[in-house]
Amino acid sequence: MSYLAALKLEREPFSTSPDPAFFYRSKEHYTALNRLEIAIRLRRGLSLILGDVGTGKTTLSRALLQSFYGEEDFVFHLILDPVFKSEYQFWAHLTKLFGISPFFRSTLDHREAMEKYLFQKCVEQQKTVILIIDEGQKLTQPHLEVLRTLLNYETNEYKMLQLVILAQVELLPRIKRVRNFMDRVSLKYMINPLDEHETGRLIEFRLRQAGYKGERSLLSREAVQRVYEHTQGYPRQIALICHKAMEYLMVGDYEMITAELIDKIIAEEKGWN
Repeated sequence: MSYLAALKLEREPFSTSPDPAFFYRSKEHYTALNRLEIAIRLRRGLSLILGDVGTGKTTLSRALLQSFYGEEDFVFHLILDPVFKSEYQFWAHLTKLFGISPFFRSTLDHREAMEKYLFQKCVEQQKTVILIIDEGQKLTQPHLEVLRTLLNYETNEYKMLQLVILAQVELLPRIKRVRNFMDRVSLKYMINPLDEHETGRLIEFRLRQAGYKGERSLLSREAVQRVYEHTQGYPRQIALICHKAMEYLMVGDYEMITAELIDKIIAEEKGWN
C-alpha cells in the first residue's frame, strides 16, 4: 500500500518543494505576499524580502506568481540561482531571459537593448515587467550594480522594471555598500520563523491540502510542541520532521504522531550528525 493511500491522502503533504498550493499564509507570509503584490501593481520598483534558510521565501515567490495567474499585462521573469562570472555574463543572461535578440558583444549593447525592451513593453505596450531573483544572497557587488542600473530606467510616474529580491539576511550589508541602492528599495520585509501556534496550524493546513479528512488531528498537542521545539518554527524543518513521522504511521507502528515518536525521530537525526 502506498504512503498516500495508507494515510488516506491525495497528495504528499510535507514535500519541501515550493508548491504554492501548500503555501501556509501565516500572518507574516500573508503580509509579505500582499505588500509585494501592491508594490508590483503600483510599479514601485525594488522589493527586498529577507529571511533565514527554510523560512519559506521560495514558496512565497511561487505564491506571488500564482496571484497574477492569467493577467496578461504582467510579464514575469525568474532567476533561481544568480551566479555569474562577470557583469557582462549577467547582462547577457538577462537579455536572453527577456527574449531580446540578437546576441550582443558588449555590455553597453546589452544595456541599451534592455532599456529599449523595457520602454517598448512598459510604455508602448503598457505591460508591467517583473524580475524575481531567488537566492539573492549570491549576488555580488558587480551584480548589484547591474540591478541598480536597471532601476534607473523609469518614466516620470514609475519604474519600468519591477524587481523582487528574496535573500538570506547576509545580503543586507552588501547592499548597503552599493551607492544609492538602499534608497531604491520601496519595500523591505523580514520573514521570521513561525511561533508554536502557527507551527500547529501549518501542519494541519498541509494535511488538509493533501486531502486528509479525518475528524481528529494526526498529531497530538504534545507532538506539535516537540516539533516546534526542535524546528524553532522553520517551515522546511517542520516539513522534514513531519514527513518522517508520517512514514511511521504508514508502516503501522503508531496510530497517531505522539511526542514520543517525535523524540525518536529527533534522536535518529542526531545520530547522523
